[in-house]
Amino acid sequence: MIYQRFNNRFKELCNLKNIKTFAVKKTGGIALFLFIIQFITGMVLSFYYIPYFEQAHKSIVDIVTKLNMGWFFRSFHHWGAQLIMATLFIHTFSVLLSKSYKKPKDLLWFSGFVLLGISIFFGLSGYLLVWDEKAFAAVKVATGGAGSIPIAGVFIKSFLRGGIDVTGETLTRFHAFHVSILPVITIFLVCIHILLVQYHVISMPLSIKKRANQMPFFPYRFYKYLIICLIVLGIAVTLATFFPPEIGKKADPLAPAPENVKPEWYFLFLFQTLKLFPGEIIGLNGEMIAVAVISSGILFLFLIPFFDRRTGPKIKHTVFTWIGIVYTIYFIVMTVMGFLS
Repeated sequence: MIYQRFNNRFKELCNLKNIKTFAVKKTGGIALFLFIIQFITGMVLSFYYIPYFEQAHKSIVDIVTKLNMGWFFRSFHHWGAQLIMATLFIHTFSVLLSKSYKKPKDLLWFSGFVLLGISIFFGLSGYLLVWDEKAFAAVKVATGGAGSIPIAGVFIKSFLRGGIDVTGETLTRFHAFHVSILPVITIFLVCIHILLVQYHVISMPLSIKKRANQMPFFPYRFYKYLIICLIVLGIAVTLATFFPPEIGKKADPLAPAPENVKPEWYFLFLFQTLKLFPGEIIGLNGEMIAVAVISSGILFLFLIPFFDRRTGPKIKHTVFTWIGIVYTIYFIVMTVMGFLS
């Protein structure tokens, strides 16, 4: 009897549709939980961090070596960011593959997509705050790539850097983004996203709502989410304890970039794509063409609810299914190639 129940449950979990449903619903809650953890650990670290280029690196070293449990909070904040990005990408591709972006959930897709972009900028801005050689070189490459965007590239590059090159002004600007501007925008968008989720739950047909409400939120669903959050917390604590991030040498704007510098893993697919383009294509700048192609691909993904407008349970969406698969495979393959190259 117990074996049969376990076997049925295992088959249910292995069902592709159930996996996609789990990825869409649960990863959003996990990301929210991790965001809360990040805000808490970030506030603790901000008490001791000095956002000035001459003392930023030393303040990080002091937090890790002199502050009681400082190494853990810094490591936990680092791994929390990694887990958030992994969770958000899984959530995004799950929504894409399950086509949960179509009306009336298009606003959910738009707000979630913007939140993903903000989270990536969160990671980039926090990366520079360590002010070591690797972070300095990676941010210089990332902001330099932004400068290749047609029309607005030069403005975006100078706005992000606070000048022509990456300097102490860039550190001050990124710190302001990381601890002031981005948190406010994130809280606002998360509230809108949650309200949209609740609105779609309320506006569901009565028959579907009755099936969904067969198991009440409290205590059953609440305990499920609590267990998942505790598992995620355990993973984050384990990673933070056994794999604390390294602190490289203090950044020197006049020194050459260290060899084999790579950005964080969630930038590797862009980094690897840029490497595939030659320096010049038919007399045009290869990097500018690469950035234009990447920007077009991201814009198409953002606007996909406008292209896939057909609704109905019997309507097949083969083209957009393959588009979602191609985007997912592209991200995974380019990220792996970035690691191995």
